[in-house]
Parts: sequence; structure tokens; C-alpha cells
Amino acid sequence: MTYTSVWIAFAFVLIALLLSLWQRIGLEKEIAIGAVRCTLQLLAIGYVLQFVFHTDSLLFILLMIAMMIAVASWNAASKGKKLRGIFWRIALSLAMTELLTMGLLVALGLVSPTPQYLIPMSGMIIGSSMIVCSLFLSHMNREVETSRGEIETLLCLGATTRQAVQAVRKRAVKASMIPTFDTMKTMGLVQLPGTMTGMIIAGASPIEAVRYQILIMLSFSSATAVSAVLISTLSYRLWFTRDAMLHP
Repeated sequence: MTYTSVWIAFAFVLIALLLSLWQRIGLEKEIAIGAVRCTLQLLAIGYVLQFVFHTDSLLFILLMIAMMIAVASWNAASKGKKLRGIFWRIALSLAMTELLTMGLLVALGLVSPTPQYLIPMSGMIIGSSMIVCSLFLSHMNREVETSRGEIETLLCLGATTRQAVQAVRKRAVKASMIPTFDTMKTMGLVQLPGTMTGMIIAGASPIEAVRYQILIMLSFSSATAVSAVLISTLSYRLWFTRDAMLHP
């Protein structure tokens, strides 16, 4: 694919812009900024990855993964702006999920410990975990507000903050995990995922592409569960004051 093809592809963005103008949705600015940022960021990361792949340096690999975790944590933390210290809790959750998932993939010999495998796989794991953390925070905020009376009653009856919020945590964790597993249920029937499609377009055997996609999706199931449980465990106290009362 040439750069000319990339510029022609902006015609699809133009369609979105025209529809937004026609229906007066008001998303023209967001669509334009999103398209430009996406293009520039992907081009930049393409050159960075080309450099990292050629150097084959562990330091650069770790720096890339650290940058992914930082950006993902910042993005997910926007769902909990009122929660002090939520950024570092998300970062720790993502780092531990990445370490566990990629550690197992490498230790079991499923992934080669080289940049062209470690960095893309890490990006997918961190990205999916970021979405889980974002969903958890959104659902947790909603659940706490909806169940405020129930939580405060439990606190008055002598329950600890963990006990008072346990049912709410479970609902938020479940809600944050459902999209991943719903996607897995329809994989191959409703959608052909990006990794598989990309490999097929690049000329790989469909069977080989499917094997890689199965590996990725099964590892996502672990990453989803780990990140959801970690962020819920590390963050639930942030909804309470030091006096074990719900924040107003």
C-alpha cells in the first residue's frame, strides 16, 4: 500500500463529516481531529517500531511498553477524575496484567521473546485491559450512586467499606468483563478480527492466521479477568473518605 492510497482513504472520513453536517450531529471537529491524530500517531509509531525492531534492544522494548501503559492509564483515568490516585492504580493493574499475561505466553513458548512479537502483543493486551478499567470505573461510579442508600445503611450497621461495597464491586466487575466475552462468542461468525484479517491480507495461510487469533483471544480472556479484579481491589476505597463514609 502506498501513501497515495492512505490519502485516498480519507474519503471515508469525508463521508463521516458530511453525515455529521447533514444530520447536525456536531461531531465534525472530533471526527477531523481523530482522523488526523490517528494518522500522525500511527505513522510516528511505525517509524519508532521499525527502529526498535532493528536495534532489538530490551531497553527500547521496555520503554515502549512503559509508554503504552502510561498513555492507557491516563486515558482510563479520565473516567474517574474525582478519584484521587486512580492513575497509579490503573497503571499498576495494567503493568501486573501485562507481566502475568506476556510472562506466561513467553514462558510457555507460545510467543517468541523478540520485539516484533512482544510489542504488538503487549499493545493488544494493554489496550484491552485499558477498556476493562475504563468500563469498571464508569459502571462503579453509576452503581455507587444508584446504591448509595444501600451502602450507607450497611456502613451504619457496622459493615466495613469492603463489605458495604462488595455487591456493587461484583456488578461493576461483571459489567466490565461482559463485552470481551460477548465478542469471543461471536468471533468468526459475526466478525473477522484485525490480527487474522491483517495476516490474511499480508499473504499468510488462513489456518495460520486463525491459530494466532485464537492465541490472542484466549490470552485476552485472562487479561480481562486479571485487570478487572485488580482495578476493583486496588480502587474501591477511593469512593470512601478516611472516615469510611461515601464521598458526597
